[in-house]
Amino acid sequence: MAARLWPHVRTLLVYAALALAFSWPLPLHLATHLTGPIDSDAGVYVWNQWVFRYEALERGSLPYFTGRIFALTAPANLSLHNYTTFANLVALPLMGVLGVVTTFNVVYLAMVVLSAYAAFLLARYVVGSDAEAVLAGILFAWSPVLVTRGMGHFSLVAAAPLPIFLLLLLRAERQWRIRDGVLLGCTMAWAATTDVYYAVFCLLIAAAFVAARWLTLRRISCAARCQVAARALEVLIVCMAGLAAALAAGRGGRLEVLGATVSMRSLYTPVLVLVVLSLARATLYYRPSIPRVNLASVLRIAQVGAATAVAATILLSPVLYALGQRLADGRTPGTQILWRSSPQGLDAAALLLPNPNHPLSPDASRGWISARRDGYLENVGTIPLVSLLVIAWAWRRGWRPSRPWVFLTAFFALLSLGPFIHVAGVNTYVPGPWALLRYVPIIGLARSPHRFAVVLILGVSILFAVALRYLRERTPARQRIWLAGIAVALLAELLPAPRPLFAATVPSIYQRIAADPRPDVRVLELPFGIRDGTRSVGDFTARTQFYQTAHGKPIIGGYLSRVSQKRITETRRQRILDVLIRLSANPRLPAYAAEPLARRGRRFVERANLGYVVIDRDRASDALVAFARRAFRLELIERSGSLELYRPVR
Repeated sequence: MAARLWPHVRTLLVYAALALAFSWPLPLHLATHLTGPIDSDAGVYVWNQWVFRYEALERGSLPYFTGRIFALTAPANLSLHNYTTFANLVALPLMGVLGVVTTFNVVYLAMVVLSAYAAFLLARYVVGSDAEAVLAGILFAWSPVLVTRGMGHFSLVAAAPLPIFLLLLLRAERQWRIRDGVLLGCTMAWAATTDVYYAVFCLLIAAAFVAARWLTLRRISCAARCQVAARALEVLIVCMAGLAAALAAGRGGRLEVLGATVSMRSLYTPVLVLVVLSLARATLYYRPSIPRVNLASVLRIAQVGAATAVAATILLSPVLYALGQRLADGRTPGTQILWRSSPQGLDAAALLLPNPNHPLSPDASRGWISARRDGYLENVGTIPLVSLLVIAWAWRRGWRPSRPWVFLTAFFALLSLGPFIHVAGVNTYVPGPWALLRYVPIIGLARSPHRFAVVLILGVSILFAVALRYLRERTPARQRIWLAGIAVALLAELLPAPRPLFAATVPSIYQRIAADPRPDVRVLELPFGIRDGTRSVGDFTARTQFYQTAHGKPIIGGYLSRVSQKRITETRRQRILDVLIRLSANPRLPAYAAEPLARRGRRFVERANLGYVVIDRDRASDALVAFARRAFRLELIERSGSLELYRPVR
């Protein structure tokens, strides 16, 4: 028994040591710093763990609802928020002992180790060897894609459900037992409580897995009619290519087609038509083929699928209940998906860039990534060069990868490039599969296609492990030497140390608020607003919710992944809050424009039970400060840096 457990214990120890080394100097500052700034998503992820514990233990209620934010409207429903329930549960017993920030950092490091170990288990199952599997886990968990997400999008770092789901899927296809379906459902629920994107990824992984196993392309002979159709399509393709070239040269305009005027000024439609015509041309010679399966096999797979759905539904029942409440209240976000202006996805060139987190990475590389839409955190997609060289070396030596792994990796690579493929900053207007899949219900919840790169890296990690195994079998005499060399090269390429750290200390003014014995006195921070993952109304920062973990009082305003229009309307219907939003969003708006509403401030203070107002003088305009002082009759209590603490004079 001990001999069987030792490889796992040894692997976990290696990964734990790497987690400390590759997050250095975070281990020296666990209580005071984070790997992301508190005024970004990092502040909300820390708040997730705090509010989950507050609602579950201190209030004894279902933690998918809270009145700690948006304090003057209905309680916030967290069913569509990126709530990181799994990490919250891990943090639950630790926070009372270690504190908020230390607990968050410990859980973050634990999630990195767990992701590496899960990839190790998958690779070990595929290649049957520990050495290659250990390197595959390192490649996955400390890839630039996941390390970068550990600077802000912490839920994506907890990627362990994805390799475990794939592992269970591989094991299930042997016999398709009900037990396998239950385990798959539990893993899908785990993925959903880690990040809603990962639940979507599990669905797509299962679909890609089935397609790779059951579908094959075969070349067919083309009859005379088929050849005529092929020639017609080729003519249309040439014509459309010429039109696209003319538009690219700036010669767009209006055309007369059969008496109708057609206006073309961009390449979106011509290139889309060109791609459709090319696919139609390919289908004349290549057809998908499905092998014959017996009815018993189909029924067995259906039973496993039903068991998966039932198990996932049972485990997700709390969040599904909260989601049902949200739907009943009419608080769906209703984010519109636009054909051209939705999130772009990764640039294809970003897949081949050197590790931008490496200390020797050129500033120009990081600057180019940061300048792209959605910023640095979303646009890092580097595939480590060592893995590509090993795969290419094995290919040259005669290795051919398994079709399912190639299909899975290529499919998610295309998804990560977004609806339209960009290369080195140039929009090719060529649509990828995400151009259509983003409109599919449930699948469309994955709003940012950049994040499909996590599964891409997982696929590359397995291909890397299999290629290593192939090479090792053909050079048994020197296998230890070159395997050690590859390990050293991989670690050197992935090295992100020293990691940039950000202060997570709480200003002293919040200790004064925390000392107030009134539990439900509310706090207003200026500038004021409401924010979610796609829009900002007014000017709200996640730092406000991070500071709430220290003082615990309800705050007016808030930041969640998804906020309904109904909540925004309810907030703005309160005239004082609407004025604060307008003054926060527009620093040039003069204070006298809001003077007629200032006399309502006293009634607002009483109704809102407003106990404290915190003003950030670096962000708040003079007009906003003047209006707040006049409306609420503020008395200065304390200053801490750029923050000023006031209380309304009663």
